[in-house]
Amino acid sequence: MTELKYISGFGNECASEDPRCPGALPEGQNNPQVCPYNLYAEQLSGSAFTCPRSTNKRSWLYRILPSVSHKPFEFIDQGHITHNWDEVDPDPNQLRWKPFEIPKASQKKVDFVNGLHTLCGAGDIRSNNGLAVHIFLCNTSMGNRCFYNSDGDLLIVPQKGKLLIYTEFGKMLVQPNEICVIQRGMRFSIDVFEETRGYILEVYGVHFELPDLGPIGANGLANPRDFLIPVAWYEDRQVPGGYTVINKYQGKLFAARQDVSPFNVVAWHGNYTPYKYNLENFMVINSVAFDHADPSIFTVLTAKSVRPGVAIADFVIFPPRWGVADKTFRPPYYHRNCMSEFMGLIKGHYEAKRGGFLPGGGSLHSPMTPHGPDADCFEKASKAKLAPERIADGTMAFMFESSLNMAVTKWGLKTSNCLDENYYKCWEPLKSHFTPNSRNPANG
Repeated sequence: MTELKYISGFGNECASEDPRCPGALPEGQNNPQVCPYNLYAEQLSGSAFTCPRSTNKRSWLYRILPSVSHKPFEFIDQGHITHNWDEVDPDPNQLRWKPFEIPKASQKKVDFVNGLHTLCGAGDIRSNNGLAVHIFLCNTSMGNRCFYNSDGDLLIVPQKGKLLIYTEFGKMLVQPNEICVIQRGMRFSIDVFEETRGYILEVYGVHFELPDLGPIGANGLANPRDFLIPVAWYEDRQVPGGYTVINKYQGKLFAARQDVSPFNVVAWHGNYTPYKYNLENFMVINSVAFDHADPSIFTVLTAKSVRPGVAIADFVIFPPRWGVADKTFRPPYYHRNCMSEFMGLIKGHYEAKRGGFLPGGGSLHSPMTPHGPDADCFEKASKAKLAPERIADGTMAFMFESSLNMAVTKWGLKTSNCLDENYYKCWEPLKSHFTPNSRNPANG
């Protein structure tokens, strides 16, 4: 595969044209009477026209045919995609899933769209407020099919298998330990090369941003220059009546047929684009004195709510790092949180639960449901010598955290057959160490 090229910078105003058509971008205006190369001008808006300049998102696409050139959309089977958060009764228990099973290509061909499964979520699509967590399980490329989401942005976290993603803005190769964001309305198609699995965080009505750094200062966490945007690439390919455009609209799937590839954008400019990011580039900040820092210090991207400091969703990672805190229980502390916490594991093992929490699986701790390290982790960390040590080498765990109270779908609780019924047992061996007659028995 030819190495792909990218533009760097989060949220930048960018411009790109396929080198096969130099000068394809109009000069000095967006919408000339006749575009260079007789292309069509089309604007893709990611925000209301009247948003403040700092939050206004749009891109201009110069394409061989406009995206309106298709037959009418018709309803199709939505498989395991849902936004019905009342399918089953609420469950406040700590939930953990074994690795979700990928269908074998020899038994059934499943592409990215067919392999989408909604695991949990909250909120309302029609009012543009909420989120959903999906699992994708696929084994074949999409071919003459593309997908776009009218409901929100998709943050895609591949766990097994790389994704070659064709978009209207160009191509991206996204591998495990990288993420990508396909923003609302952007058409894309995914090629896979093996049985492939991953996680998706979908947010309605808002876009992902870099978190504010506050007292951290100007640098740190995910640096803007490490985000990569595809460069323009087009195909002028005829598919008479044979290309399918799939749209997720109000949580349902619809399909329309057209005669040409949708990836016929010769040039584009704007600040509303897909992008990818390598998690290895995250600049970790952590405690160097005492106590365990809150996981918010590991936030890569945030999707803000209307309440200051409260997110519809945060994407948080737990990367390799040094642990040096003195007089401190270093693993995550026992906790009851007002937020919903969905965790996944890309590779390795999570420091607080070495057994049971496996790559390709997940866990959900709902608001005010207690959670924390398992009994084995507690015993070892309580007695460990507090020398500097590497934490999480060869590991990448992540968290989708939300201020909304997420409900689990029927597929997540029942149909997937991946729910770990014994999760609660990891805390059963915890025992009392209470010494009422000695404040510090360890020191005699």
